[in-house]
Amino acid sequence: MKIIVIGATGTIGSAIVQAIGGRCEVIPVSLSKSVIKVDIADQTSISKMFETTGRVDAVISAAGLAKFSPVTSLTDADFALGLNSKLMGQVNLVRLGIEYVNDNGSFTLTSGILSRKPMNGSTAISLVNSAIEGFARAAALEMPRGIRINVVSPNWVVDTLKAFNMDPSIGTPVEVIARAYVQVLEGTMNGEVVDAI
Repeated sequence: MKIIVIGATGTIGSAIVQAIGGRCEVIPVSLSKSVIKVDIADQTSISKMFETTGRVDAVISAAGLAKFSPVTSLTDADFALGLNSKLMGQVNLVRLGIEYVNDNGSFTLTSGILSRKPMNGSTAISLVNSAIEGFARAAALEMPRGIRINVVSPNWVVDTLKAFNMDPSIGTPVEVIARAYVQVLEGTMNGEVVDAI
Protein backbone atom coordinates (compact mmCIF):
# COMPACT_ATOMS: atom_id res chain seq x y z
CA MET A 1 0.00 0.00 0.00
CA LYS A 2 1.25 3.50 -0.90
CA ILE A 3 0.31 6.13 1.68
CA ILE A 4 0.80 9.90 1.89
CA VAL A 5 1.22 11.14 5.47
CA ILE A 6 0.80 14.91 5.62
CA GLY A 7 2.32 16.55 8.66
CA ALA A 8 4.79 13.67 8.75
CA THR A 9 7.45 15.61 10.67
CA GLY A 10 5.12 16.82 13.43
CA THR A 11 4.52 15.18 16.79
CA ILE A 12 1.54 13.07 15.69
CA GLY A 13 2.59 12.68 12.06
CA SER A 14 6.02 11.29 12.85
CA ALA A 15 4.43 8.81 15.28
CA ILE A 16 1.99 7.72 12.54
CA VAL A 17 4.89 7.10 10.14
CA GLN A 18 6.63 5.04 12.82
CA ALA A 19 3.45 3.11 13.66
CA ILE A 20 2.90 2.17 10.00
CA GLY A 21 6.50 0.98 9.92
CA GLY A 22 7.69 -1.05 6.96
CA ARG A 23 4.28 -2.58 6.18
CA CYS A 24 3.51 0.09 3.58
CA GLU A 25 5.28 2.56 1.33
CA VAL A 26 4.98 5.88 3.17
CA ILE A 27 5.41 9.20 1.38
CA PRO A 28 6.18 11.72 4.15
CA VAL A 29 4.95 15.24 3.37
CA SER A 30 5.20 18.40 5.46
CA LEU A 31 5.19 22.16 5.13
CA SER A 32 8.97 22.53 5.13
CA LYS A 33 10.91 19.52 6.46
CA SER A 34 10.36 16.86 3.80
CA VAL A 35 11.37 16.19 0.22
CA ILE A 36 7.77 16.66 -0.95
CA LYS A 37 6.24 19.77 0.61
CA VAL A 38 2.68 21.03 0.83
CA ASP A 39 0.91 24.04 2.27
CA ILE A 40 -2.60 22.67 2.77
CA ALA A 41 -4.00 26.21 2.91
CA ASP A 42 -3.01 26.59 -0.77
CA GLN A 43 -4.95 24.60 -3.38
CA THR A 44 -2.15 24.99 -5.93
CA SER A 45 0.30 23.48 -3.45
CA ILE A 46 -2.05 20.54 -2.83
CA SER A 47 -2.46 19.89 -6.55
CA LYS A 48 1.30 20.02 -7.07
CA MET A 49 1.80 17.51 -4.24
CA PHE A 50 -0.61 15.02 -5.81
CA GLU A 51 0.95 15.51 -9.24
CA THR A 52 4.33 14.69 -7.65
CA THR A 53 3.18 11.63 -5.69
CA GLY A 54 0.92 10.19 -8.36
CA ARG A 55 -1.73 7.64 -7.47
CA VAL A 56 -1.85 6.38 -3.88
CA ASP A 57 -3.93 4.04 -1.77
CA ALA A 58 -4.43 6.35 1.20
CA VAL A 59 -3.98 9.91 2.41
CA ILE A 60 -3.53 10.62 6.11
CA SER A 61 -3.59 14.24 7.24
CA ALA A 62 -2.17 15.24 10.61
CA ALA A 63 -1.74 18.87 9.62
CA GLY A 64 -3.45 22.22 9.94
CA LEU A 65 -3.20 25.42 11.92
CA ALA A 66 -5.79 27.09 14.16
CA LYS A 67 -5.66 29.89 16.74
CA PHE A 68 -5.96 29.24 20.49
CA SER A 69 -7.20 32.46 22.14
CA PRO A 70 -10.13 33.79 24.20
CA VAL A 71 -13.26 34.40 22.11
CA THR A 72 -13.27 38.08 23.11
CA SER A 73 -9.88 38.62 21.48
CA LEU A 74 -10.28 36.50 18.34
CA THR A 75 -10.20 38.51 15.12
CA ASP A 76 -11.53 37.64 11.68
CA ALA A 77 -7.94 36.79 10.72
CA ASP A 78 -7.67 34.41 13.70
CA PHE A 79 -10.80 32.54 12.61
CA ALA A 80 -9.64 32.60 8.97
CA LEU A 81 -6.39 30.88 9.93
CA GLY A 82 -8.20 27.75 11.12
CA LEU A 83 -10.85 27.89 8.42
CA ASN A 84 -8.29 28.20 5.60
CA SER A 85 -5.68 25.82 7.01
CA LYS A 86 -7.03 23.04 9.21
CA LEU A 87 -10.58 22.98 7.83
CA MET A 88 -10.48 23.86 4.11
CA GLY A 89 -6.95 22.51 3.84
CA GLN A 90 -8.18 19.04 4.77
CA VAL A 91 -11.41 19.43 2.79
CA ASN A 92 -9.33 20.32 -0.27
CA LEU A 93 -7.02 17.35 0.29
CA VAL A 94 -10.12 15.24 -0.28
CA ARG A 95 -11.65 17.30 -3.10
CA LEU A 96 -8.40 17.54 -5.07
CA GLY A 97 -7.14 14.10 -4.06
CA ILE A 98 -10.12 11.91 -5.01
CA GLU A 99 -8.81 11.37 -8.53
CA TYR A 100 -5.39 10.33 -7.16
CA VAL A 101 -6.69 7.79 -4.62
CA ASN A 102 -7.08 4.25 -5.92
CA ASP A 103 -10.34 2.30 -5.76
CA ASN A 104 -11.18 1.24 -2.19
CA GLY A 105 -8.57 3.65 -0.85
CA SER A 106 -9.04 6.02 2.05
CA PHE A 107 -8.66 9.49 3.50
CA THR A 108 -8.03 9.95 7.22
CA LEU A 109 -8.37 13.51 8.51
CA THR A 110 -7.63 15.01 11.92
CA SER A 111 -9.95 16.95 14.22
CA GLY A 112 -9.30 16.93 17.97
CA ILE A 113 -10.72 16.54 21.45
CA LEU A 114 -11.74 20.21 21.57
CA SER A 115 -14.66 19.48 19.22
CA ARG A 116 -16.46 17.71 22.07
CA LYS A 117 -14.61 18.93 25.16
CA PRO A 118 -14.00 22.63 24.61
CA MET A 119 -12.05 24.74 27.06
CA ASN A 120 -11.34 28.40 27.59
CA GLY A 121 -9.51 29.70 24.53
CA SER A 122 -10.60 26.88 22.20
CA THR A 123 -13.47 28.59 20.35
CA ALA A 124 -11.77 28.86 16.95
CA ILE A 125 -10.24 25.38 17.21
CA SER A 126 -13.47 23.76 18.46
CA LEU A 127 -15.32 25.31 15.51
CA VAL A 128 -12.86 23.90 12.98
CA ASN A 129 -12.64 20.45 14.59
CA SER A 130 -16.43 20.09 14.66
CA ALA A 131 -16.68 21.16 11.02
CA ILE A 132 -14.10 18.58 9.93
CA GLU A 133 -16.10 15.83 11.61
CA GLY A 134 -19.34 16.98 9.97
CA PHE A 135 -17.66 17.17 6.57
CA ALA A 136 -16.31 13.63 6.77
CA ARG A 137 -19.62 12.12 7.91
CA ALA A 138 -21.44 13.73 4.97
CA ALA A 139 -18.71 13.23 2.36
CA ALA A 140 -18.56 9.52 3.22
CA LEU A 141 -22.04 9.13 1.74
CA GLU A 142 -20.82 10.35 -1.66
CA MET A 143 -17.29 9.04 -2.04
CA PRO A 144 -16.79 7.24 -5.36
CA ARG A 145 -15.16 3.88 -6.14
CA GLY A 146 -15.34 2.51 -2.60
CA ILE A 147 -13.10 5.24 -1.19
CA ARG A 148 -13.52 5.69 2.56
CA ILE A 149 -13.16 8.87 4.60
CA ASN A 150 -12.80 9.01 8.39
CA VAL A 151 -11.53 11.33 11.09
CA VAL A 152 -9.26 10.68 14.04
CA SER A 153 -9.92 12.98 16.99
CA PRO A 154 -6.77 12.98 19.11
CA ASN A 155 -6.72 13.76 22.78
CA TRP A 156 -4.08 16.14 24.08
CA VAL A 157 -0.65 14.61 23.51
CA VAL A 158 1.32 14.07 26.72
CA ASP A 159 4.47 15.66 25.23
CA THR A 160 2.52 18.74 24.11
CA LEU A 161 1.04 19.21 27.58
CA LYS A 162 4.51 19.00 29.11
CA ALA A 163 5.82 21.57 26.62
CA PHE A 164 3.07 24.00 27.67
CA ASN A 165 3.62 23.27 31.40
CA MET A 166 0.16 21.71 31.63
CA ASP A 167 -0.87 18.59 33.55
CA PRO A 168 0.34 15.62 31.44
CA SER A 169 -1.98 13.21 33.26
CA ILE A 170 -4.93 14.40 31.14
CA GLY A 171 -3.08 13.54 27.92
CA THR A 172 -2.51 10.44 25.82
CA PRO A 173 0.89 9.11 24.72
CA VAL A 174 1.50 9.91 21.06
CA GLU A 175 2.11 6.23 20.30
CA VAL A 176 -1.46 5.43 21.39
CA ILE A 177 -2.82 8.22 19.21
CA ALA A 178 -0.81 6.98 16.22
CA ARG A 179 -2.27 3.49 16.59
CA ALA A 180 -5.76 4.96 16.07
CA TYR A 181 -4.70 6.22 12.64
CA VAL A 182 -3.35 2.79 11.73
CA GLN A 183 -6.62 1.19 12.91
CA VAL A 184 -8.59 3.51 10.63
CA LEU A 185 -6.18 2.96 7.72
CA GLU A 186 -6.39 -0.83 7.96
CA GLY A 187 -10.07 -1.06 8.87
CA THR A 188 -13.30 -0.90 6.88
CA MET A 189 -15.05 1.97 8.67
CA ASN A 190 -16.40 4.90 6.70
CA GLY A 191 -17.77 8.25 7.87
CA GLU A 192 -16.60 7.60 11.42
CA VAL A 193 -14.89 9.80 14.00
CA VAL A 194 -12.47 7.76 16.08
CA ASP A 195 -11.44 9.13 19.46
CA ALA A 196 -7.75 8.60 20.12
CA ILE A 197 -7.71 8.73 23.91
